[in-house]
Amino acid sequence: MRCLRQVAAALTLTALCAATPARADAIKIGVSKLASCAPIAIAVARGYFTAEGIEPNLVFFDAQQPIAVAAVSGDIDFGIAAETAALYGLAGSGKLKVIGGGASEAPTFHYLSILASKSAWEAGLKTPHDIGGHSVALTQMGTGLEYSLGQLAEKYKFDLKSVKLLPLQSNANIASALAGGRADASIFSSTGALPLLERGDVKLLGWVGEETGIDQAYLIFAATDVADHRPDAVKHFLAAYRRGAHDYYEAFTDKDGKRKDGPTAPAILDILVKYLGQPINLVRLGTPFFYPDGRVDAKAVQRQIDWYRSQGLLKENVSAAQIIDKRYAIER
Repeated sequence: MRCLRQVAAALTLTALCAATPARADAIKIGVSKLASCAPIAIAVARGYFTAEGIEPNLVFFDAQQPIAVAAVSGDIDFGIAAETAALYGLAGSGKLKVIGGGASEAPTFHYLSILASKSAWEAGLKTPHDIGGHSVALTQMGTGLEYSLGQLAEKYKFDLKSVKLLPLQSNANIASALAGGRADASIFSSTGALPLLERGDVKLLGWVGEETGIDQAYLIFAATDVADHRPDAVKHFLAAYRRGAHDYYEAFTDKDGKRKDGPTAPAILDILVKYLGQPINLVRLGTPFFYPDGRVDAKAVQRQIDWYRSQGLLKENVSAAQIIDKRYAIER
C-alpha cells in the first residue's frame, strides 16, 4: 500500500509539472515609439512572444544609434533600428550580428518624410531639389536620415557639402527645431512628421520611398555573444517577430506589393494607435513597408555600407556578407 501511495504521489507530481508552463525567457528589446517597430508592437499585443516562451520587455530609445550600442553593452538582447554607420561599425568589428530585416522605404508607403519649415518654404524651399545650401535637422551624424539625404543629393544633383547638418540628438528636438524655424528642413519619420503637418507647422516636400524607391531602412540585430550562445532565444524571438510582420503585411499590402488597407487593417491599426499614442488617421498615413518574413535586403545593406564609407562615416572594411548572420536571417 505504501508503495502504491508513493507511486500515486509521484504520478500526481508529474502531472502537476506537466500542467505548469515553463518559465518564460525574459528578453529586452530595444525599440522606438515609431511605426518602424510595428511588428514588435503587434507580436506583443497578440501574444506571439508569449507563445514562443518569451517574456518581452521593451526598452525605448529616442534615437537610432544608441540602440546598437545598448545591444553591445548587454543592456538589451535584441534591437530594431535604422541602418546607421555606428551599427555597421559595431557589426564590422564582430560585436553585432544582423539577424533580420525591418521597415523599408517603398513607393506608395509613407515612412521617412522630407519636410521644410514654414519660413524656409516661404523663402523658396519648395522641393527636394532645393535642399542644397539649407540647414537639415538630424538626430545624429551617420544615421539613416543622413543616408537618405545623400540619396536625394545624388538624385537631384545638389552638393551635399553645401548642406548644414544639425545633429539634435532626438526626434523631439527635430520636431521643435522645424516648428520653431531653427532648421530649414529634415528627413523625419512619419510618426514625428504627421502631427507637425496636421498642425500646419511644416510643409511636406515629399516621401523618401517615392523619391528613391524600395530600400531597406531598418535592421534587426543582436550582440554576437547572444547570437552565438543563445540560439533558441534568437529563433523564438524571430518567429514571434515574423508573425507580427506577416500580420502587418496582410493588413496594409495588396497582391502587387502596394499600399492598401485589407480586411484586417482595422485590428492592426488599433494596436498601432495604442503603441504610438496617435490618432488613427495619422497612423494610417504613416505606414512603412515590411517584408512578411522579416527578410534582409543584402544588396541594400551593401549600398548603405559603401555610402557611409564614401562619406568617411565608416572606417572599417565591412561587407554585408560579413555581418548578416545566415544562421537566422532570410535574405531577399
